[in-house]
Amino acid sequence: MPHAIAIRHVAFEDLGSFAALLQRRGWSFDYRDATVDDLGASELDAADLLVVLGGPIGAYEEEAYPFLAGELRLIERRLGAGRPVLGICLGAQLMARALGARVYPGDGKELGWSPLQLSDAGRRSCLAPLEGTAVLHWHGDTFELPERALHLAATPRYYNQAFAFGRHGLALQFHPEVTAPGLERWYVGHALEIAGLLHTTVAGLRLAGQRNAPLLAPRAALCFERWLGSIAAEPG
Repeated sequence: MPHAIAIRHVAFEDLGSFAALLQRRGWSFDYRDATVDDLGASELDAADLLVVLGGPIGAYEEEAYPFLAGELRLIERRLGAGRPVLGICLGAQLMARALGARVYPGDGKELGWSPLQLSDAGRRSCLAPLEGTAVLHWHGDTFELPERALHLAATPRYYNQAFAFGRHGLALQFHPEVTAPGLERWYVGHALEIAGLLHTTVAGLRLAGQRNAPLLAPRAALCFERWLGSIAAEPG
């Protein structure tokens, strides 16, 4: 049975809808908490898939959050060895840094639901089912495209929203995994962030999530299934 390990930075940002999909496809999975667990443990290098999830910190904040240094080394080792890594939001930014690209604060928050603009490569990739579908954006940082990475998606505000690194690395700045019930935990966990934004309320986010998350789920599942199929075909 293939095994995935997901690295969590806050408890409420989890695998979401991807958890059930992994189980349906015969995968086992468990979590490691980035803040307290050993990110140098051999099982993290050996896992069939590493998923690096989101969180409300910067990928460049090792001084404040020293565990990030070990997390970056882990991602760098896996990508260098051709071992599959999926990064979501902070996870995508950490992948960019691990590949030598700059991650930095953007010109404002991108928080809410809107569709992606897929590149030509993105339309040929596993992300093709997402074209025209609103996805959840929840970030204020952005990144430069790493060398040898393939740009897959943009939004009007931030050009680098997704990239592939070979077949074994997929970085998604947005959140394809969220569910409407699961987002209820986000509204509490990110209450201060939401309160600090003009024209953004919990009620508005909830309404948008209830409308868009059920439409996103089957398309995101198809994307993830396609990518899982491609990494299963990888040599070794």
